Amino acid sequence: MTTHEVTITVDPQLPTVEIVREFDATPAQVYRAHVDPTLFAQWVGPHDLVTEVDHWDPRTGGSWRYVARRHREEHWFRGCFHEVRPDERIVQTFTYEGFPDSVSLEFLDFEPLPGGRCRLHAVSVVDSLAARDAFVASGMESGVVAGYEKLDRLLSA
Repeated sequence: MTTHEVTITVDPQLPTVEIVREFDATPAQVYRAHVDPTLFAQWVGPHDLVTEVDHWDPRTGGSWRYVARRHREEHWFRGCFHEVRPDERIVQTFTYEGFPDSVSLEFLDFEPLPGGRCRLHAVSVVDSLAARDAFVASGMESGVVAGYEKLDRLLSA
């Protein structure tokens, strides 16, 4: 299995985080791993977290909520699906319930590549540079890298 690099860009002038990652799977497969709650729970986040979906309604106007557990710690996340275009795009909000007043708007685009591959291009927009910096400092990068490694294994099975 090929290991693909995750590119994470933090623009110093904008409250955004951009993530680009290629997968040896079709856009339909990568998209499905983002909207199927059983699949999503298997790959999202760091290796030492166990994710359990509380609610998942992946349609335009739907919502979601899940918990990530590490030993006795619980981290709850929730959001709304604002646009869901199968195999192409997801626009959703993302809130860590530990900071309920901080909401990001996320755009996930699934780009087809030659050979049945996919490039995932994700942009998260937050309300301030300080919120963006806190998001990045939270360990987001290591969680994204680990999650996509798990997703690679899931997609190759």
